[in-house]
Amino acid sequence: MKQLSIFIATLLLALTAAAQNITYDDDFTQTREMKAPGKTIVKSGHLTFDGAEHLSMEYTDPEGEYFIVDGIMVKINMNGKKSEMDASKVNSVRLKRATLLNCLAGNWTNAAKAINAETAITESNDLRIVTLTVKGKVPRGGYSSVQLTYRTSDGKLQKMVLVESTGIRNTYTLN
Repeated sequence: MKQLSIFIATLLLALTAAAQNITYDDDFTQTREMKAPGKTIVKSGHLTFDGAEHLSMEYTDPEGEYFIVDGIMVKINMNGKKSEMDASKVNSVRLKRATLLNCLAGNWTNAAKAINAETAITESNDLRIVTLTVKGKVPRGGYSSVQLTYRTSDGKLQKMVLVESTGIRNTYTLN
């Protein structure tokens, strides 16, 4: 019975997201917690997402950094290091790209499939919390877990916690 209600909740949110074609044009804050005790980095910027294949995270603090998905290409400028990669050729980039795009679009079922994860869903007030936990070995460069907080009223992502295989935790909060 629990599996059926999770399936129905997933289906309803997916239909809502598809009907609304969820897009974003929001400011965000990223908190990166390192394994070293007390080592935390806070960044902020602006996120745009077209609901499909284009995601832009342009940082205002530190200014000039970015993470851009443009179709299959991923462009990054972090800590003064720039790179441009074809996600179809680099498995770790493909996984991160698919996870981010699917999570923003409200399609956590595809995100879970991409990283071979189990899904747990809880609801409270106007929020749906979806936790994806990888079954077995975490793919190189992948996430060991993903926690997503969506508004149930419109299916929009409010917070995303990505835990890397190294234990580093990145929390993105949309403002």
